Amino acid sequence: MALVLITGSQGFIGRSLREYLEKRGYSIIGLDISDGAEIKANILSLDDILMSLREYRPGNIVHLAAVSNPTSCRVDPHNCLNTNVIGTVNMLEAARRLGVERFIYLSSANVYGSHPPLPVSEESPLAPRTVYDYSKVIAEKCVESYNRVYGVPTVVFRSWKVFGEYDSPQSAVSRFIDACLKGGEIILYNGGRDVTDPYHVDNLGRAVELALSREEAVGEVFNIGTGNAVSIRELAGLIKKLTASSVTIREAPPRSAEEAEPMISYPSIEKIKRLLGYTPIVGLEEGLRRQIMRRRLALGL
Repeated sequence: MALVLITGSQGFIGRSLREYLEKRGYSIIGLDISDGAEIKANILSLDDILMSLREYRPGNIVHLAAVSNPTSCRVDPHNCLNTNVIGTVNMLEAARRLGVERFIYLSSANVYGSHPPLPVSEESPLAPRTVYDYSKVIAEKCVESYNRVYGVPTVVFRSWKVFGEYDSPQSAVSRFIDACLKGGEIILYNGGRDVTDPYHVDNLGRAVELALSREEAVGEVFNIGTGNAVSIRELAGLIKKLTASSVTIREAPPRSAEEAEPMISYPSIEKIKRLLGYTPIVGLEEGLRRQIMRRRLALGL
């Protein structure tokens, strides 16, 4: 198997994906701006990236590195657009020069907007709301251009709400679990009215595994999730039930004007099922139980 480079390898998804692929025999190398990766580099420096990658010569690139917090993007739009767009172009250019077998880009379901036709198919119109959303739309178009103009074998994944054992403490699932295990309250911004498809990160790992090996993936855009619709309020209630907690659930206002209108979005995953043979391998409750167990151990409970 050709060497797989994961950018953003020290982040939640990067660490999880590395574990998943290594268990299945893949050789992985990480690139990140943080310590701990084999390649410490900033994706905004094409020269640094090319110098590092010429030494390792990966055959595949999974591009995760990004500014992924919508609030941070709103506060500093220049950094968001620079990292998420120019950084992606730099990785695409590296992929072109190296002649990689696959370039997989992780986009977001946010590109479809707050009220797309349901369930959302890959043909649904794009309706970004925030700077973060726009950065993903623009980056997707850059990926498409490198595929169509230069023949770089690209794959785009539009991901719904992924969670897992290395998830950020600021994510909804992590906050809800901590509130239940440590005491306090679960805060539901905008009343928890958003509806999404929360799914365990191993399902994304399975999709990446298939995209690395199936020619049918090249040049395509795929929704990633389980096809379920779960409100944030329902998610909080399920975590409360799984932890047997008596924690209080409190409603709070939206965090920004863009989030005042609840996002109601869940995917059709028929395309990736049909073309790649994908099926989710970890259900919602099982995935939450795994993350709850990891957090209990970390807290010594």
